[in-house]
Amino acid sequence: MSDTSFRTLRLVAGAAAFMALSACSSFDSEQASDDTAQTDVVGSHQLTHEKIFASDTFNVERPAPTRWLEDGSGYTTLEKSDSADGRDIVRYHPETNERTVLVSAEQLTPKGKDKALDIADYVWSDDGNKVLIFTNTKRSWRTHTLGDYWVLNRDNNELRKLGGSAPESTLQFAKFNPQGTKVAYVMQNNIYVQDLHSFRITALTNDGNDTIVNGTFDWVNEEEFFLRDGFRWSPDGQHIAYWQLDTEGTPVFTMINNTDELYPTLKEFPYPKVGETNAAMRIGVMPASGGTTQWMDIPGDPRQHYLVRMQWAGNSEQLLIQQLTRKQHINRAFITDIDSGDAQELLRESTDSWAEYVDDIHFLNDGQEFTWLSERSGYRHIYRVYRDSGRISAITRGNWDVVDVLRVNEADGWVYFIASPETPLERYLFRASLDGSGRLERLTPDMDGTHSYSISQDAKYAEHTFSAVNQVPVTKMISLPDHKVIRTVVDNNDVQKAVENVEKQPVEFFRVEARDGLELDGYIMKPTDFDPSKEYPILFYVYGEPWGQTVANKWGGSLYLWHTMLTQQGYIVASIDNRGTKSPRGFDWRRSIYKNLGVVTVRDQYDALQQMLERWDFIDESRVGIWGHSGGGSQTLNALFRYPDAYDMGMALAPVPDLTLYDTIYQERYSGLLPESAERYKETSAITHAENLEGDLLLVHGTGDDNVHFQGSERLVNELIKHGKQFEFFAYPNRSHGIYEGEGTTLHLRTMMTEFVKENLPAGGR
Repeated sequence: MSDTSFRTLRLVAGAAAFMALSACSSFDSEQASDDTAQTDVVGSHQLTHEKIFASDTFNVERPAPTRWLEDGSGYTTLEKSDSADGRDIVRYHPETNERTVLVSAEQLTPKGKDKALDIADYVWSDDGNKVLIFTNTKRSWRTHTLGDYWVLNRDNNELRKLGGSAPESTLQFAKFNPQGTKVAYVMQNNIYVQDLHSFRITALTNDGNDTIVNGTFDWVNEEEFFLRDGFRWSPDGQHIAYWQLDTEGTPVFTMINNTDELYPTLKEFPYPKVGETNAAMRIGVMPASGGTTQWMDIPGDPRQHYLVRMQWAGNSEQLLIQQLTRKQHINRAFITDIDSGDAQELLRESTDSWAEYVDDIHFLNDGQEFTWLSERSGYRHIYRVYRDSGRISAITRGNWDVVDVLRVNEADGWVYFIASPETPLERYLFRASLDGSGRLERLTPDMDGTHSYSISQDAKYAEHTFSAVNQVPVTKMISLPDHKVIRTVVDNNDVQKAVENVEKQPVEFFRVEARDGLELDGYIMKPTDFDPSKEYPILFYVYGEPWGQTVANKWGGSLYLWHTMLTQQGYIVASIDNRGTKSPRGFDWRRSIYKNLGVVTVRDQYDALQQMLERWDFIDESRVGIWGHSGGGSQTLNALFRYPDAYDMGMALAPVPDLTLYDTIYQERYSGLLPESAERYKETSAITHAENLEGDLLLVHGTGDDNVHFQGSERLVNELIKHGKQFEFFAYPNRSHGIYEGEGTTLHLRTMMTEFVKENLPAGGR
């Protein structure tokens, strides 16, 4: 994702969760403590809910976010101050580890206060003389984008709050112009520019209200396209390009909070469900000093298209804009002129299912060319596009996918990216020559597992985080391209010792064939007292949708430990990545589930179970369970309802039982448009087949879920009642999609799930 508010830095990405707790399109992970793990591991051979979810024994320490400086002088991070109540911003040299306090907590302490600003985020001006501090944050939709901004001028040590008399925690996305003389931000759906010499505020837009949204986005675009920051400074600082949304006509969803006040309170927000009216989107450019907006003349009905990405096109005269059709089967890239608004289509990606928009676009050769990602070869690869003609040439090639582009270093002629050509279960760092010669180098050494990197601007250094299924994340500073370790940043030794002390069998990865011969990846965790002559119950963990991959060689956190606890109690735990999951196995793998979510996805799960029963006599086919969260909850319901003879019990957390109840962008992408796909929506929705339930079902949902609405589970409850089906249902008041808010929630949820497994899937070998 292109994020110009952090144009001089890149955040370290922590190791991803082993078990995807994705919403249909996003991850709502359990809250993790930042405390260092305790060293006492005595008696930890046997796991308990309390050890996993209510102690810090297994809490993994993450490195503080690393900001690589544009000038190559090192990186900055946050550290607790020794002399004041707050945190310092500290610079380190990656090679020598020389430490310099660039901004002290004392400097970030407002006059009359005895405590420094609580730093939620910070960003440097390009010249490094000023720093913006984001603090006092709160949620807008699902992320904390609202807050207060302060600017520190390091030349005169002046600390000033931005926004004038703006109400508390109402500013969003503040960022310097390239010259470091002004800051632009959004407040209450309007865009403002504040001069950093006079501190005079200029309103660039004044039509923002409940339905007209300038410089930011509505719920569905934030959630599904990751669109939050909706404006961009031009490189010369003379103009600002921005999105404007008109949400008039988008239906409003209402949620009820029954617990926080004496009487119920309502939360209302525009939320377009499948087939409903989307916000109209357009992009305009206006002078940064104020004036008239020139709207870009992008063809097509603005309510039947999405403007998914926008950036300055390597200069200050043109924009590069990506537009998806509402069906999302075509992505068109336009070059637009900011003076006239004229738009020229440069290239397009077309499919019979859905096309991907492109993040990580980098302009090369003084803006005459740019990088592009495409699946046109059948696999996701990096290309070079010539802007004068739209001609496209390959930089990477082969029957494997580029997973993520991390850094383009034009000076040295390399692009750095994550891929795993040999196995979809792991991730490694590669680099390829930008000249298209096909020169490719793997930089990660032979360490089986998952590797992530935060690479410096000049690509000479990186923070490298490694994890594997039984290895907690370890972060080291390395040099590139030799991948030589300079020092360890975070070792997590105490947590690793605690993990090694846990009684467990090794996780085994395997492959089985679906009925059409396609190989599916899986893992199996056997009981700690495993006896191959006995039969054991098996519990499958499933996600199964395009935004998650459950079978991977990386650290799995608390869910891995919970599954390990079940193996200590006599259960087999397994997971299968059916076709369509977010596995780097090519275009056909990912698109094969188009209009078939809940059908082909669960058929693969069923086929894998049958193959496993044939392969391993130690699986008891009369004790088979399945569980999942969000998309995994939907697949759990489909497994129980479509294959009632195969699955004896299931636990569905925050599922989407009726696919027409989810939002336009996600569900129409994978299931098609109404009315033409009405029959596919009916067939692929679990609720259609609820009357077939035979096994034991636990249905769990948070009433405050603004993503996958509680409404869906309520409709399923009615359908099950209609057909006389008994089941267990638990509602967590005001919890969101992740079901983690509130003291004791996670511990309560996992304990309830364990008890349900024990009651309905008797443990132990027979």
